[in-house]
Amino acid sequence: MNTTRRNWLTTTGTLAATACAGASYAATGTPQANQQDESSANRKRKGRIRQSVMGWCFKPMSSVALAKAGKEMGLVAIEGVPASDYPAVKELGLEISLVGSHGFANGPVSTENHAEVESKLRESIDIAVKFGSPSVITFTGMRVKGMRDAEAIKNCLDAWRRVIGYAEEKGITLCLEHLNSRDDSHPMKGHPGYFGDDVELCIDLIKQMDSPRFKLLFDVYHVQVMNGDVIRRIRQYHPFIGHYHTAGNPGRCEIDEKQEINYPPIMQAILETGYTGYVAQEFIPTWDDPLRSLEHSIEVCDV
Repeated sequence: MNTTRRNWLTTTGTLAATACAGASYAATGTPQANQQDESSANRKRKGRIRQSVMGWCFKPMSSVALAKAGKEMGLVAIEGVPASDYPAVKELGLEISLVGSHGFANGPVSTENHAEVESKLRESIDIAVKFGSPSVITFTGMRVKGMRDAEAIKNCLDAWRRVIGYAEEKGITLCLEHLNSRDDSHPMKGHPGYFGDDVELCIDLIKQMDSPRFKLLFDVYHVQVMNGDVIRRIRQYHPFIGHYHTAGNPGRCEIDEKQEINYPPIMQAILETGYTGYVAQEFIPTWDDPLRSLEHSIEVCDV
């Protein structure tokens, strides 16, 4: 090896070691690794990404406890908590980024669910108006045995079209969530049998709805599992996207170095589209301290 190459390798190795030492927390993915670092709650956030958190992931922690901690970490909103907790959350200074509705299983793919779907969506639209939330979630539901895709698509569109006028009148966006059907390891890591498991299909449904109040809930985790090519899809479909969710893959875990999705450039791509809505953390904590894992994920996405 010549002297020039040896010097280059030595310099590069030193820089890499320094960088790794400065990012010890991200490198280990455990809350113990960064105990002496200043808490990110005390650092000034860039705040260009308006971050929220999905409450169900942190059960049995109460909505109010999660909201209080999240507020201190720099979150601006919360979702996936009971509507009965909305007043207390709002008092803490957080917004409600997304209102729940009929659930992912009993969706409009089956006409038997249409009455319930319409009733739940209208009720949730009213709740969103009352608490100043911009969006209500919706789903396709699970495939029906023997039903052709064309019939399933028609059923979904028929149900949503009975509600979309009301959403438009109230200024609320219905966000259709794409879910993965591949992971069968946990009830909330994947949803085998879910009809809207192809993001391209969901985009087609949104185009057919042809309403500024019907958009895609782009869950980065689910898109990565089913389709991949996340940044390209964000750039391609951003006019149809109304909300974002995050989580690490595989395992719907923290967005640390143990999973395959590189979130900072994804967040940057979202910003470059001009998006100003919410990005909600929806990972299932695996660290000893769930709040520290939330704090870390907030840091990662604060580009």
